[in-house]
Amino acid sequence: MKPTRSWIVIADGARARILENTGPGQGLTPLPEEEMRHPHKPSRDIDADRPGRTHDRMGPQSHAMEPPSDAHREEKRRFADELAELLNTAARLKSYDRLVLVAPAKTLGDLRQALNKEAAAKIDGELSKDLTPIPDHELAEHLGEVIAV
Repeated sequence: MKPTRSWIVIADGARARILENTGPGQGLTPLPEEEMRHPHKPSRDIDADRPGRTHDRMGPQSHAMEPPSDAHREEKRRFADELAELLNTAARLKSYDRLVLVAPAKTLGDLRQALNKEAAAKIDGELSKDLTPIPDHELAEHLGEVIAV
């Protein structure tokens, strides 16, 4: 019988790594070709231009306009889209059987939204935590509630 290949995606808004598990007691194997980094500039550098101005309806005063969205947040959403595209392609190629997503809540939501039906159907567990700073050899103790490593 072929072992079940589970991919564990450890991500935040700027970096991600994927580890593979082939069953209980098998541990985690990092997939080095599936590590992604997307260096983000601070919001102050992304939105370097001064906001536009608008005039008050009832007088000569003018006010600064708020930017329509947070550029830093948009960068994180774009990164989640790139990661989801990688997972969508891997699902189509049948590179994994089960998917476990581990990311902060907003990134988890962005990922869920960007995954296609095929990849979303393989989600077997989710953990709303930022485990990106945790070394691979220490991850098993954090993943116990979503997958037996």
